[in-house]
Amino acid sequence: MAITDFSKDLAIGIDIGGTNTKFGIVDHRGNIIEQGDMSTRDHATPEVFVDELYKCLEPIITRVGKENIKGIGIGAPNGNFYKGTIEYAPNLEWDGIIYLTDLVTERFKLPSSLTNDANAAAVGEAMYGAARGIMDFIMITLGTGVGSGIIANGQLIYGHDGFAGELGHTIIIPDGRMHWGTNMKGSLEAYCSATGVRLTALEIMKLNPEKKSMMADVPADQLDSRIVYECAIKGDELAIEVYRFTGEILGKALANFVMFSSPEAIILFGGLCKAGKLLLDPTRKHMEENLLPIFQDKVKLIFSELKESDAAILGASALVWEMK
Repeated sequence: MAITDFSKDLAIGIDIGGTNTKFGIVDHRGNIIEQGDMSTRDHATPEVFVDELYKCLEPIITRVGKENIKGIGIGAPNGNFYKGTIEYAPNLEWDGIIYLTDLVTERFKLPSSLTNDANAAAVGEAMYGAARGIMDFIMITLGTGVGSGIIANGQLIYGHDGFAGELGHTIIIPDGRMHWGTNMKGSLEAYCSATGVRLTALEIMKLNPEKKSMMADVPADQLDSRIVYECAIKGDELAIEVYRFTGEILGKALANFVMFSSPEAIILFGGLCKAGKLLLDPTRKHMEENLLPIFQDKVKLIFSELKESDAAILGASALVWEMK
Protein backbone atom coordinates (compact mmCIF):
# COMPACT_ATOMS: atom_id res chain seq x y z
CA MET A 1 0.00 0.00 0.00
CA ALA A 2 1.40 3.37 -1.06
CA ILE A 3 2.06 5.88 1.70
CA THR A 4 0.91 9.44 0.97
CA ASP A 5 3.67 11.99 1.37
CA PHE A 6 2.52 14.93 3.49
CA SER A 7 5.94 16.56 3.71
CA LYS A 8 4.96 19.49 1.51
CA ASP A 9 2.87 22.41 2.72
CA LEU A 10 -0.84 21.82 3.02
CA ALA A 11 -3.76 24.21 3.40
CA ILE A 12 -7.13 23.97 5.09
CA GLY A 13 -10.03 25.26 3.00
CA ILE A 14 -13.33 26.10 4.70
CA ASP A 15 -16.48 27.18 2.89
CA ILE A 16 -19.22 28.56 5.13
CA GLY A 17 -22.65 28.38 3.54
CA GLY A 18 -26.04 29.31 4.93
CA THR A 19 -26.91 25.65 5.52
CA ASN A 20 -23.68 23.63 5.51
CA THR A 21 -19.99 24.26 6.04
CA LYS A 22 -17.52 22.24 3.96
CA PHE A 23 -13.85 21.78 4.80
CA GLY A 24 -10.85 19.97 3.42
CA ILE A 25 -7.08 19.57 3.42
CA VAL A 26 -5.57 20.61 0.08
CA ASP A 27 -2.07 20.38 -1.38
CA HIS A 28 -0.36 22.81 -3.77
CA ARG A 29 -1.67 20.97 -6.83
CA GLY A 30 -5.29 21.26 -5.76
CA ASN A 31 -5.69 17.69 -4.58
CA ILE A 32 -8.18 17.41 -1.72
CA ILE A 33 -6.54 14.89 0.59
CA GLU A 34 -9.34 14.71 3.15
CA GLN A 35 -12.65 16.51 3.45
CA GLY A 36 -15.87 16.68 5.42
CA ASP A 37 -18.79 18.90 6.29
CA MET A 38 -21.00 20.02 9.17
CA SER A 39 -24.13 22.06 9.67
CA THR A 40 -23.69 25.83 9.78
CA ARG A 41 -26.97 26.19 11.62
CA ASP A 42 -27.94 25.49 15.22
CA HIS A 43 -24.88 27.12 16.76
CA ALA A 44 -25.97 29.84 19.18
CA THR A 45 -22.82 31.92 18.73
CA PRO A 46 -19.88 32.09 16.31
CA GLU A 47 -17.67 30.83 19.14
CA VAL A 48 -19.75 27.66 19.47
CA PHE A 49 -19.60 27.21 15.67
CA VAL A 50 -15.80 27.51 15.63
CA ASP A 51 -15.51 25.04 18.52
CA GLU A 52 -17.59 22.50 16.58
CA LEU A 53 -15.52 23.14 13.45
CA TYR A 54 -12.36 22.46 15.41
CA LYS A 55 -13.77 19.18 16.75
CA CYS A 56 -14.51 18.08 13.17
CA LEU A 57 -11.10 19.06 11.80
CA GLU A 58 -8.82 18.15 14.69
CA PRO A 59 -8.64 14.39 13.85
CA ILE A 60 -7.85 15.21 10.22
CA ILE A 61 -5.18 17.71 11.20
CA THR A 62 -3.60 15.11 13.47
CA ARG A 63 -3.52 12.54 10.64
CA VAL A 64 -1.77 14.82 8.16
CA GLY A 65 0.45 16.49 10.75
CA LYS A 66 -0.21 20.00 11.99
CA GLU A 67 3.39 20.92 11.20
CA ASN A 68 2.57 20.49 7.48
CA ILE A 69 -0.35 22.93 7.48
CA LYS A 70 0.54 26.45 6.42
CA GLY A 71 -2.77 28.03 7.30
CA ILE A 72 -6.54 28.20 6.94
CA GLY A 73 -8.49 29.88 4.15
CA ILE A 74 -12.17 30.67 4.57
CA GLY A 75 -14.85 31.61 2.05
CA ALA A 76 -18.00 33.09 3.53
CA PRO A 77 -20.93 35.32 2.55
CA ASN A 78 -20.18 39.01 3.12
CA GLY A 79 -16.61 38.11 4.04
CA ASN A 80 -14.24 41.07 4.40
CA PHE A 81 -10.68 40.20 3.42
CA TYR A 82 -9.13 43.23 5.09
CA LYS A 83 -10.73 42.73 8.49
CA GLY A 84 -11.25 38.96 8.54
CA THR A 85 -14.88 39.57 9.34
CA ILE A 86 -18.30 38.41 8.19
CA GLU A 87 -20.51 41.47 8.11
CA TYR A 88 -24.31 41.39 8.23
CA ALA A 89 -24.63 38.15 6.22
CA PRO A 90 -28.37 37.65 5.57
CA ASN A 91 -28.14 33.84 5.29
CA LEU A 92 -26.32 33.26 8.58
CA GLU A 93 -27.91 33.07 12.01
CA TRP A 94 -25.45 35.45 13.68
CA ASP A 95 -26.17 39.17 13.47
CA GLY A 96 -23.81 42.07 12.95
CA ILE A 97 -20.04 41.83 12.49
CA ILE A 98 -18.29 38.55 13.29
CA TYR A 99 -14.51 38.63 13.77
CA LEU A 100 -14.13 35.14 12.36
CA THR A 101 -10.42 34.95 11.59
CA ASP A 102 -9.61 36.05 15.14
CA LEU A 103 -11.78 33.22 16.47
CA VAL A 104 -10.35 30.63 14.06
CA THR A 105 -6.71 31.63 14.58
CA GLU A 106 -7.11 31.51 18.35
CA ARG A 107 -8.85 28.11 18.36
CA PHE A 108 -6.70 26.35 15.75
CA LYS A 109 -3.42 28.12 16.52
CA LEU A 110 -2.92 28.57 12.76
CA PRO A 111 -2.91 31.74 10.62
CA SER A 112 -6.18 32.28 8.77
CA SER A 113 -7.52 34.42 5.95
CA LEU A 114 -11.08 35.09 4.81
CA THR A 115 -12.90 36.54 1.82
CA ASN A 116 -16.36 36.25 0.31
CA ASP A 117 -17.29 33.03 -1.43
CA ALA A 118 -17.19 34.42 -4.99
CA ASN A 119 -13.75 35.97 -4.47
CA ALA A 120 -12.55 32.64 -3.09
CA ALA A 121 -13.86 30.94 -6.24
CA ALA A 122 -11.86 33.36 -8.39
CA VAL A 123 -8.66 32.73 -6.44
CA GLY A 124 -9.25 29.00 -6.72
CA GLU A 125 -9.82 29.22 -10.46
CA ALA A 126 -6.59 31.20 -10.84
CA MET A 127 -4.58 28.63 -8.93
CA TYR A 128 -6.19 25.33 -9.88
CA GLY A 129 -8.60 25.87 -12.78
CA ALA A 130 -9.24 27.44 -16.18
CA ALA A 131 -7.59 30.76 -15.23
CA ARG A 132 -4.12 29.36 -14.58
CA GLY A 133 -1.64 31.80 -16.08
CA ILE A 134 -4.30 34.46 -16.81
CA MET A 135 -3.59 37.83 -15.20
CA ASP A 136 -6.91 39.51 -16.02
CA PHE A 137 -10.23 37.69 -15.74
CA ILE A 138 -13.66 37.89 -14.17
CA MET A 139 -15.26 34.95 -12.38
CA ILE A 140 -19.06 34.89 -12.43
CA THR A 141 -20.83 32.39 -10.17
CA LEU A 142 -24.35 31.48 -11.31
CA GLY A 143 -26.16 29.64 -8.56
CA THR A 144 -28.67 30.56 -5.88
CA GLY A 145 -27.32 34.07 -6.37
CA VAL A 146 -24.92 35.72 -8.81
CA GLY A 147 -21.48 36.37 -7.39
CA SER A 148 -18.27 37.64 -8.92
CA GLY A 149 -14.55 37.98 -8.39
CA ILE A 150 -12.45 40.38 -10.47
CA ILE A 151 -8.75 39.73 -11.09
CA ALA A 152 -6.80 42.60 -12.67
CA ASN A 153 -3.05 42.59 -13.23
CA GLY A 154 -2.91 39.35 -11.28
CA GLN A 155 -4.53 40.86 -8.20
CA LEU A 156 -8.00 40.32 -6.79
CA ILE A 157 -9.85 43.63 -6.60
CA TYR A 158 -11.12 44.19 -3.06
CA GLY A 159 -11.80 47.93 -3.15
CA HIS A 160 -11.07 50.30 -0.27
CA ASP A 161 -13.39 48.50 2.15
CA GLY A 162 -13.06 44.86 1.08
CA PHE A 163 -16.43 44.56 -0.66
CA ALA A 164 -15.62 45.23 -4.32
CA GLY A 165 -16.99 42.89 -6.97
CA GLU A 166 -20.73 42.73 -6.30
CA LEU A 167 -21.53 42.52 -10.01
CA GLY A 168 -24.62 40.43 -9.32
CA HIS A 169 -26.29 43.48 -7.83
CA THR A 170 -25.51 45.85 -10.68
CA ILE A 171 -28.66 47.18 -12.37
CA ILE A 172 -29.07 45.72 -15.86
CA ILE A 173 -32.73 46.61 -16.54
CA PRO A 174 -33.74 49.92 -14.95
CA ASP A 175 -37.05 49.56 -13.06
CA GLY A 176 -36.99 45.86 -13.93
CA ARG A 177 -37.80 42.81 -11.83
CA MET A 178 -37.85 43.36 -8.07
CA HIS A 179 -35.13 41.45 -6.25
CA TRP A 180 -36.62 39.35 -3.45
CA GLY A 181 -33.80 40.10 -0.99
CA THR A 182 -32.60 43.62 -1.70
CA ASN A 183 -35.80 45.18 -3.11
CA MET A 184 -33.68 46.68 -5.88
CA LYS A 185 -35.21 46.64 -9.35
CA GLY A 186 -33.52 45.11 -12.37
CA SER A 187 -30.34 43.63 -10.92
CA LEU A 188 -28.40 40.90 -12.71
CA GLU A 189 -29.10 38.45 -9.89
CA ALA A 190 -32.85 38.96 -10.29
CA TYR A 191 -32.58 37.43 -13.79
CA CYS A 192 -29.50 35.19 -13.97
CA SER A 193 -29.60 33.26 -10.71
CA ALA A 194 -31.45 29.99 -10.20
CA THR A 195 -34.34 31.93 -8.69
CA GLY A 196 -34.22 34.34 -11.64
CA VAL A 197 -34.49 31.47 -14.11
CA ARG A 198 -37.54 30.15 -12.26
CA LEU A 199 -39.22 33.58 -12.34
CA THR A 200 -38.44 33.98 -16.04
CA ALA A 201 -39.99 30.58 -16.76
CA LEU A 202 -43.20 31.55 -14.97
CA GLU A 203 -43.34 34.88 -16.82
CA ILE A 204 -42.72 33.32 -20.24
CA MET A 205 -45.45 30.72 -19.73
CA LYS A 206 -47.87 33.44 -18.66
CA LEU A 207 -47.04 35.52 -21.76
CA ASN A 208 -47.43 32.51 -24.07
CA PRO A 209 -50.56 30.65 -22.88
CA GLU A 210 -51.20 29.27 -26.36
CA LYS A 211 -47.91 27.34 -26.38
CA LYS A 212 -47.69 23.97 -24.69
CA SER A 213 -44.82 23.40 -22.29
CA MET A 214 -43.74 20.53 -20.08
CA MET A 215 -43.00 23.15 -17.44
CA ALA A 216 -46.74 23.80 -17.13
CA ASP A 217 -47.19 20.26 -15.84
CA VAL A 218 -45.26 21.19 -12.69
CA PRO A 219 -47.01 23.17 -9.91
CA ALA A 220 -45.67 26.72 -9.84
CA ASP A 221 -44.34 26.37 -6.30
CA GLN A 222 -42.34 23.29 -7.31
CA LEU A 223 -40.86 24.67 -10.54
CA ASP A 224 -37.13 25.35 -10.24
CA SER A 225 -34.13 25.86 -12.49
CA ARG A 226 -33.36 22.13 -12.54
CA ILE A 227 -36.78 21.35 -13.99
CA VAL A 228 -36.42 24.17 -16.53
CA TYR A 229 -33.11 22.63 -17.64
CA GLU A 230 -34.59 19.14 -17.91
CA CYS A 231 -37.43 20.47 -20.06
CA ALA A 232 -35.02 22.45 -22.25
CA ILE A 233 -32.79 19.47 -23.07
CA LYS A 234 -35.94 17.58 -24.09
CA GLY A 235 -36.64 20.29 -26.65
CA ASP A 236 -39.30 22.27 -24.80
CA GLU A 237 -39.62 25.51 -26.78
CA LEU A 238 -40.48 27.78 -23.86
CA ALA A 239 -37.77 26.29 -21.62
CA ILE A 240 -35.21 26.93 -24.36
CA GLU A 241 -36.54 30.50 -24.57
CA VAL A 242 -35.89 30.89 -20.83
CA TYR A 243 -32.20 30.22 -21.42
CA ARG A 244 -32.10 32.42 -24.51
CA PHE A 245 -33.54 35.32 -22.51
CA THR A 246 -31.27 34.62 -19.54
CA GLY A 247 -28.27 34.54 -21.88
CA GLU A 248 -29.33 37.84 -23.42
CA ILE A 249 -29.43 39.55 -20.02
CA LEU A 250 -26.15 37.95 -18.92
CA GLY A 251 -24.43 38.80 -22.21
CA LYS A 252 -25.37 42.47 -21.99
CA ALA A 253 -24.13 42.60 -18.42
CA LEU A 254 -20.84 40.93 -19.36
CA ALA A 255 -20.33 43.49 -22.12
CA ASN A 256 -20.43 46.21 -19.47
CA PHE A 257 -17.98 44.29 -17.30
CA VAL A 258 -15.59 43.75 -20.23
CA MET A 259 -15.51 47.46 -20.99
CA PHE A 260 -14.77 48.12 -17.32
CA SER A 261 -11.68 45.93 -16.84
CA SER A 262 -10.81 44.48 -20.29
CA PRO A 263 -10.31 40.90 -19.08
CA GLU A 264 -8.69 38.18 -21.12
CA ALA A 265 -11.41 35.77 -20.04
CA ILE A 266 -14.74 35.56 -18.28
CA ILE A 267 -15.22 32.28 -16.45
CA LEU A 268 -18.71 31.04 -15.60
CA PHE A 269 -19.26 28.73 -12.66
CA GLY A 270 -22.23 27.26 -10.81
CA GLY A 271 -25.35 25.20 -11.22
CA LEU A 272 -26.76 27.14 -14.16
CA CYS A 273 -23.69 26.24 -16.22
CA LYS A 274 -25.06 22.72 -16.57
CA ALA A 275 -27.21 24.17 -19.35
CA GLY A 276 -24.05 24.35 -21.49
CA LYS A 277 -24.56 25.79 -24.96
CA LEU A 278 -28.21 26.61 -24.18
CA LEU A 279 -26.85 29.38 -21.96
CA LEU A 280 -23.38 29.97 -23.40
CA ASP A 281 -24.37 30.64 -27.02
CA PRO A 282 -26.91 33.44 -26.38
CA THR A 283 -24.63 34.89 -23.71
CA ARG A 284 -21.68 35.11 -26.11
CA LYS A 285 -23.89 36.50 -28.90
CA HIS A 286 -25.29 39.34 -26.81
CA MET A 287 -21.97 40.10 -25.16
CA GLU A 288 -20.25 40.57 -28.50
CA GLU A 289 -23.14 42.60 -29.95
CA ASN A 290 -22.92 45.08 -27.09
CA LEU A 291 -19.16 45.63 -27.11
CA LEU A 292 -17.27 48.45 -28.74
CA PRO A 293 -15.23 47.18 -31.71
CA ILE A 294 -11.95 47.49 -29.77
CA PHE A 295 -13.21 44.84 -27.33
CA GLN A 296 -14.93 42.46 -29.72
CA ASP A 297 -13.63 38.93 -30.30
CA LYS A 298 -10.94 39.33 -27.65
CA VAL A 299 -12.51 37.88 -24.52
CA LYS A 300 -12.72 34.14 -23.92
CA LEU A 301 -16.05 33.09 -22.42
CA ILE A 302 -15.56 29.69 -20.81
CA PHE A 303 -16.88 27.44 -18.09
CA SER A 304 -14.91 26.72 -14.93
CA GLU A 305 -12.67 23.66 -14.88
CA LEU A 306 -13.20 23.09 -11.16
CA LYS A 307 -15.47 20.29 -10.04
CA GLU A 308 -18.50 22.01 -8.53
CA SER A 309 -18.54 19.85 -5.40
CA ASP A 310 -14.85 20.65 -4.70
CA ALA A 311 -14.63 24.26 -5.86
CA ALA A 312 -15.62 25.93 -2.60
CA ILE A 313 -12.96 24.08 -0.61
CA LEU A 314 -10.32 24.64 -3.29
CA GLY A 315 -11.14 28.34 -3.56
CA ALA A 316 -10.90 28.85 0.17
CA SER A 317 -7.67 26.87 0.45
CA ALA A 318 -6.07 28.96 -2.29
CA LEU A 319 -6.17 31.97 0.05
CA VAL A 320 -3.51 30.27 2.16
CA TRP A 321 -0.94 30.34 -0.61
CA GLU A 322 -1.52 34.12 -0.88
CA MET A 323 -0.57 34.69 2.74
CA LYS A 324 2.60 36.65 3.37
